[in-house]
Amino acid sequence: MCSPTQTIERARPLLGTTVSVRVEGADETRAHRAIDAAFAAVERVHSLMSFHDAGSDLSRLHAAQSGERVIVDAQTAEVLHEALRLSELSDGTFDVTVAEQLVAWGLLPTPRSSQLPATGASWRDIDIDADNGVRLQRPLWIDLGGIAKGYAVDRAIDALRAHGIEHACVNAGGDLRTLGEGPHLIAIATDESAPSHHPILELGEASVATSSGRAFSGAGVGPHIDGQHRAGIGLSQSVTVVAEHCMHADALTKIVMAMGMRSADVLQHFDAVAYLQDASGHWTSIGASA
Repeated sequence: MCSPTQTIERARPLLGTTVSVRVEGADETRAHRAIDAAFAAVERVHSLMSFHDAGSDLSRLHAAQSGERVIVDAQTAEVLHEALRLSELSDGTFDVTVAEQLVAWGLLPTPRSSQLPATGASWRDIDIDADNGVRLQRPLWIDLGGIAKGYAVDRAIDALRAHGIEHACVNAGGDLRTLGEGPHLIAIATDESAPSHHPILELGEASVATSSGRAFSGAGVGPHIDGQHRAGIGLSQSVTVVAEHCMHADALTKIVMAMGMRSADVLQHFDAVAYLQDASGHWTSIGASA
């Protein structure tokens, strides 16, 4: 959550969560126009990168034949580029081609696809050219749920800036980014049964993302997958990452969950820091400012 101040704030159900936009220090008319633009930016990301929407870029990729070139929106191409970079830096721990496992666990619906995913298909089978053309060299299913929400928050902040907003906060269900020097007080939600025990971060302009698998532990599987080993992760952990861009903070939480202290080099690459809470409640700092 962002620190409470006298602001104009609105919320909408988007990206499978509640997205809130809070603007400070602007007249009411300009604030509402800026918030409208921020929500429009989030809705655009959702429509392009939804796993569920039949008209999304992902659905068109899934419907294509292996090797067929599909032109995607520049925003989708940007997210895929960053996803592949994160995959390379983490040696495949972060891999957006794990959707097959999520479908098998009932966490995603079966997409309309021309082919079932090939055994062993991975991020290395995704090719992107300079003109936003994407080819899947082997049949596979892509899920951008581990990075697109953070990207949508970044685009919302861009929209606010374009409307002259200097102080704001965009929060998409635990992925948030602040605008303005602050200080911004960010509460890390770890144990809903003890809200008074939430740790507080004091930040300037920054992005914060938190991921946890605890809500899924009763089902025996988690929402996050170690792409290298194709195994569920994070059932007893909570990870919060602070980075410049929310897209990176969002993705890095999954890498930290899977790699623990071995994620330090990847975090350093993005000048990010992670706060990892284990099942006993113990906190460990990893990364740039640890």
